[in-house]
Amino acid sequence: MMEANKTLVMEFVLTGLTDLPGLKVPLFLVFLIIYLTTTAGNLGLIFLIWKDPHLHTPMYSFLGSLAFVDACSSSSVIPKMLVNTLDKSQMMSLFDCMAQYYFFGSSATTECFLLVLMAYNCYVAICNPLLYPVVMSKRLYTWLISASYAIGFLHPIIHVGLLLILTFCKSNIIHHFFCEILPLLTISCTDPSINALVLISASFIQASTFITIMASYTCVLFAILRKKSEKGRSKAFSTCSAHLLSIFLFYGTLFFMYVHLGSGPDQYQDKMYSPFYTIIILLPNPLIYSLRNKEVLGAFRKMIKK
Repeated sequence: MMEANKTLVMEFVLTGLTDLPGLKVPLFLVFLIIYLTTTAGNLGLIFLIWKDPHLHTPMYSFLGSLAFVDACSSSSVIPKMLVNTLDKSQMMSLFDCMAQYYFFGSSATTECFLLVLMAYNCYVAICNPLLYPVVMSKRLYTWLISASYAIGFLHPIIHVGLLLILTFCKSNIIHHFFCEILPLLTISCTDPSINALVLISASFIQASTFITIMASYTCVLFAILRKKSEKGRSKAFSTCSAHLLSIFLFYGTLFFMYVHLGSGPDQYQDKMYSPFYTIIILLPNPLIYSLRNKEVLGAFRKMIKK
């Protein structure tokens, strides 16, 4: 009977961000505005890049792919969180939980590799401008984008497969606002040591991609400083600074997450930190790449005039 009971937990209760009824409606409105702004910004950027032929270049192809991934990432977490904020039951099935974790993990992994591609594109454009049309051909950058999505879609399958092996009988309450892997491991009846090891090994993806990005931009920085043209230096700094700002926001929150998890915070602290690296961090990306890019602003003005 005890073995049978271990398989009975097929639905989870998400406690959400707060238990205080008075804060539920304000939080709902805040995150609804964040979600609508993030989605509109990313989809608008994708449409703008698709519509303007002048933006059909490798850099903007990477940027459009990044905007799509950000839109998917926010859509995997926020809509269900909004429903649960006003829903008293706050229930989520095991299948929905696994699907939510898969799509969020897939988006985050894909974003890591897309940021590497954007750094490599910037490196080739500034350090080897004469070879840029040959090195960054349409066939190559299309293949690189496809490879990033393939890795992003395949990587979370490992985590989801290991999660499905676990049985949940300690509790069906997840002290979080979405299906994060760590709260799931804490309510598992099965030993989650393998899951924890795989999760730790997955952090090498973030570390290796970050190191690659920093190496690329270090070479770019030295190349910019060697430029004799003040206009050329200004344009290069403007383009790269927007990329670096987005990179530091993304990886900064990821590293902060791993540091504070390693220091052993309780589940309530984790629940308060999580919106920063899952929701809020996605909000400024469309603004960063739009407001800091003259070509995007020019394409936007032309579209408005039409």
